[in-house]
Order: sequence, then structure tokens, then C-alpha cells
Amino acid sequence: MKLKNLAIIGIALLMSACAATNDQAASSGSASGASGDSAKSQMSRDVSTSSSSAYAPGSQEELQESIGDRVFFDTDRYDLSAEAQAIAGSWADWMKKHQNVQIEIEGHADERGTREYNLALGARRANAVKDFLTSLGVQANRVSTVSYGTERPEALGSNEEAWSKNRRSVAVVR
Repeated sequence: MKLKNLAIIGIALLMSACAATNDQAASSGSASGASGDSAKSQMSRDVSTSSSSAYAPGSQEELQESIGDRVFFDTDRYDLSAEAQAIAGSWADWMKKHQNVQIEIEGHADERGTREYNLALGARRANAVKDFLTSLGVQANRVSTVSYGTERPEALGSNEEAWSKNRRSVAVVR
């Protein structure tokens, strides 16, 4: 009889311990549930902010964090807008600071047009960025270009939002 009572007490204690753990998880889940996404976002921002100085000088990560690694174009255009010139100008300053860095400029296009047209447009976009960088004093041998046309879309979809993200040039540290 005593053994049976001890077993019942043991099971009751075990069940109450499990219930407390589940209640704690549920209450912390509901506390973060309302702001779970914002808490995760804040944690991501905290991590990226605190680790931004941890990027190797002259690395792709440093370029992305400090300036951004892409410029965008209007439909069927390869001339740099004022905003694109500002970003590419910052790339030139960054490259002057990091004399050992070489970059490749990728040219991209949205899905409209033929494959050949989009490859040529991507090449014109990449070369326009390269020409702009060299006009600002970056040595031409430090900048290479490649066109991907529509082969590597940033965004999928057949709408203006997707197309505008795909009309771009990207600076890739080599």
C-alpha cells in the first residue's frame, strides 16, 4: 500500500513539474507571441549592428553593410541615376580605401525582352558602372564585368515590383 501511494505521489509530482514547464513555455511564448516577430527583428538588428565592425576590411560583408552592393536602373536603361551615381561613388571611395580589393560588376535585367537583348543590356549596365568607377579614379584592372541578363533574378514575378528589383548591377568583391 505504501509503495502504491509513493508511486501515485511520484507521478503527481512529475506531472505537476511538466505542467509548470509547459505553462512557463506558453506564457513566455504568448509574451513573445505578440511581439515575437519584432523581438526576432530586434535581435537580428542587434546582432548585425554589434558584428558590423567584425567584418574583415575590404570584404563583401563590409561593402554590403557600409554602402550596399547594388544599384538599380530604369526600364531598358543603362545610364546611372543620381542615386546610382551616389552609391557607385561610395564604392569608388571604398575601393580607394582598400587598395587590394578587386570587384566584379554583375549586370542584370528583368525578364522582358529576348535573352540576347537582356544579356546585352546587363553588359551595358555593368560597363556603365565600371566606366563611372574608373572616371572617379579606380584603376580599370581592379574592376571586371559580367552579364547575367535574366539568369539570376533577385525577385520572381511578372510585375513592376519584381522587375524593378531585377534591373540592377551588383558589386561583388573578388
